[in-house]
Amino acid sequence: MSSAVPRCTSVGRPSAVAAVVLLLVSVTSVRSSQGDKEPVYRDCVKQCVRTNCTGARLRGFESAQPQYMALTGWTCRDDCRYQCMWTTVGLYQAEGYRVPQFHGKWPFTRFLCFEEPASALASLLNGLACLLMLLRYRSTVPRQSPMYHTTNAFSLVSLNAWFWSTVFHTRDTYLTEKMDYFCATAVILYSIYLCCVRTLGLRRPGVSSMVGVLLILVFTSHVSYLTFVSFDYGYNMAANATIGMVNLLWWLCWCWQNRRTLPYWWKCGLVVMLLHGLALLELLDFPPMLWILDAHAVWHLSTIPVHFLFYSFLIDDSLYLLNTEKMGVKVE
Repeated sequence: MSSAVPRCTSVGRPSAVAAVVLLLVSVTSVRSSQGDKEPVYRDCVKQCVRTNCTGARLRGFESAQPQYMALTGWTCRDDCRYQCMWTTVGLYQAEGYRVPQFHGKWPFTRFLCFEEPASALASLLNGLACLLMLLRYRSTVPRQSPMYHTTNAFSLVSLNAWFWSTVFHTRDTYLTEKMDYFCATAVILYSIYLCCVRTLGLRRPGVSSMVGVLLILVFTSHVSYLTFVSFDYGYNMAANATIGMVNLLWWLCWCWQNRRTLPYWWKCGLVVMLLHGLALLELLDFPPMLWILDAHAVWHLSTIPVHFLFYSFLIDDSLYLLNTEKMGVKVE
């Protein structure tokens, strides 16, 4: 996910740095890939659907299908695509060729109803870490702290994003993909708002309100374009890279300005650098180890500990703001 803080820390897309590099490698991202373009794959799917997905064969498939598969929307055609994917992978390996991607993704071994088990688990663990630290924040920081409500709202936006990331990696559909992308963007934009409130809004509430309205308009325009005009993966990556870079630089500037006065500033700075550094793992883009663990899953797994450092910073900063407010000290 591209922000100065993670999805509770950060977003589910690559960071600003990683996104820029990805854009240089490939201007546009498409959902069709080498594997699903292969005639052997397409013919296999057509034959499987023709043979197994009509009449008595279809009724037999539906009656034998586990309930959890039916509830997550797996169809007979989906099962044909899954089986034919592995047939094609086997042919590629037999001929000594590199394993291809299918429909924009590496082949993964399905576990129960989970299409990408490792990424789904990693997203769930990120969400749980976020929830755990949010509860700790609420139990430690009094509601009177100036950043209390803004931080809570940001955490809820982040939890929502990790929920949809888990759902998307469990079952990739038109709806779950859009929700994963849109919610990830929402986290980046709200992180910018969080930074704005912390750096400007405490002294000039009107400024943060105007920035908030602007960010809502940006989000609405972004979602509208991707929904009603064109779901352009290249544009989405460029947009997230741009707003992610704004977020990154804003937080780093604040850290630099307060390095002599706030003893905990390094936590925020380290979180920023870790997130954008770890997101570069996405560039490895290797076929899944054991058909489960790919670079995307490794990236998500690596961000789990960052939540604890990020919330340590939030707790320290919120308590500092509360104490300075009580003493009537000017907040920087």
